[in-house]
Amino acid sequence: MSTLLSKADREKIINALNIDIGLEIGAIIQYIMHEVMAEGMESPAIVEKFEEISREEMKHLEKLADRVNYLGGVPNTKPNPLKVGGALKKMIQDDLDGEYTAIKTYKSQIKMFDEIGDTTTRLMVEEILTDEEDHADTWETVLQKAVK
Repeated sequence: MSTLLSKADREKIINALNIDIGLEIGAIIQYIMHEVMAEGMESPAIVEKFEEISREEMKHLEKLADRVNYLGGVPNTKPNPLKVGGALKKMIQDDLDGEYTAIKTYKSQIKMFDEIGDTTTRLMVEEILTDEEDHADTWETVLQKAVK
């Protein structure tokens, strides 16, 4: 457990990271369910993306849980609410909405980590944020192509 931060600051960070863990667990399950349920002419390429991104979300989950443990907390095990099923376009939109939620959450937390002075957590979440923005870009691009 880190003692370089006050107990109150550690608790704030742990609470924030546990929110993130819920987002990541939910994203993993949602992407896997979409991978399994996807049907249609475009689905093979999209299924590969669902699988690829779910694996990236698993890496995020592991980093976040490791950090919570290091700070002396217990990592969350409960996923955020899921949206699964429907037409392929709906699945993609649901995943894009999830990425937007993660991006908004991470951006607000980065400011808090910076104010607390926890550079390590800030840098880790900034790295995860970069991945989430890439995921959002992927789904935005796919949806734009589908509209044309």
